[in-house]
Amino acid sequence: MDTEFSDQEPSSQELGLEEITTKLLFLDKWRDIFSYHRLGTNNTTSQKCGGDPGAVDEVGAGLLQRKGQGHLPSSSLCSVPKPSIISSKLGGSLISLAMATKLRESIFGTTAHVFSWDWRKAHFKFRDPFSDVAFALEVGKGGARSIQMAVQASIIKHLLFPAKGMDCPFHSLHDLSRQKQEQALAAALAGILWAAGAAQKATVCLVAEDACVAWTPDSPGDDFTDRLQLFEFSEKEATEKFICDHLQCFKGEGSHGVILFLYSLVFSRTFERLRNDLDITTTHLLQPNAGGFLCRQAVLNLILTGTASPNVFNGCEKDESQETLRGVVIRSDIGYLQWGKDASEDDRLSQVGSMLKTPKLPIWLCSINGNYSVLFCTNKQLLSDWKMERLFDLYFYSGQPSQNKPVHLTIDTHSHLWERDQSEDQHRTGRRFFPVEMLIRTKWREATITWNGATPFC
Repeated sequence: MDTEFSDQEPSSQELGLEEITTKLLFLDKWRDIFSYHRLGTNNTTSQKCGGDPGAVDEVGAGLLQRKGQGHLPSSSLCSVPKPSIISSKLGGSLISLAMATKLRESIFGTTAHVFSWDWRKAHFKFRDPFSDVAFALEVGKGGARSIQMAVQASIIKHLLFPAKGMDCPFHSLHDLSRQKQEQALAAALAGILWAAGAAQKATVCLVAEDACVAWTPDSPGDDFTDRLQLFEFSEKEATEKFICDHLQCFKGEGSHGVILFLYSLVFSRTFERLRNDLDITTTHLLQPNAGGFLCRQAVLNLILTGTASPNVFNGCEKDESQETLRGVVIRSDIGYLQWGKDASEDDRLSQVGSMLKTPKLPIWLCSINGNYSVLFCTNKQLLSDWKMERLFDLYFYSGQPSQNKPVHLTIDTHSHLWERDQSEDQHRTGRRFFPVEMLIRTKWREATITWNGATPFC
């Protein structure tokens, strides 16, 4: 039916309804502020905003600063839609209170925490198809970024080195339709969950229609954990097909896609295996930080290796009290490199071992001063033939919105010019090399890095 527009003045009844609606929406915004700090209702699902947003945002910012939580962006008070809902008739099993309690304790160490705004809005969304960054995910700020970039590394793996057929050339990362992007995301998520389940099973968590868990006042609800529906699969292909069929639950705006993936990761690993993976240095997966939560290394290692090893060194070590600290015991397809000191870490324990430095495929998740990125090579033989490591190309993707194509780097491991440059630059500037270069030299110690016309950054 066509809608007709009229120049007539609205009636007093219409004005009354409009005023009531505005006031209700204004109250919703206040409720979001209080529920974010667990001062009011447990329903933290945001609605469209009405009233005077500036006034409410100012109050919300003040509440955050008084609680030492940092500044919450004004858009956060109204921009997180409800998660994608599936029908309870789809099957699977509903989460129980006991399972939900263990889930939150495994992630937060307590049931008193709920996910912050940056986590709730994080999902898996690709950049434009058929572009220089068609392979790349859009990633935001906050703790969920590290998971998005770890999944990004797995997406590159599936695009460049598919399980069947020949390796794909670099330009194949550009020639991606929306459908190919979604297939790569489904394959990456399924592969990670399958590895976490010890190649025996995988569990996928989605949000159902009705709540089945009643939280207590000491354990606030979040409007989606209490509605989880778990789907278990005993075949990797079935896992991938199910994720592909329900990909909107991971990539849609407001889907809580990264959280659902983290939940799926924990259930795929199982609480028992997860407990055995961790050690005295790590008892749960996230740590509070500036009003949000950061991933501990165990989360990243679980995505990369299938095991939630809390540390980056090889094998096991003893600490000063003779407690066993667990590191990485297998080479996985994707590796890990880091540069920059974390003051909370022991230098000895923070050194990345050869298991992560030398993966089966030339793809690395990178941490540069806590900022995550991906480094990769299109030559599958790079790490299996020493002759390939004399002169080769790497590509670097930082995940920054401003990066419109991966940076092309040429690595020369037999030229020692960088050592001469170091002594020369020592008398010129306080900063001799860019962090990306220092990161690469944690793997190839005396490498010379050429930026091929790109402006060095990071």
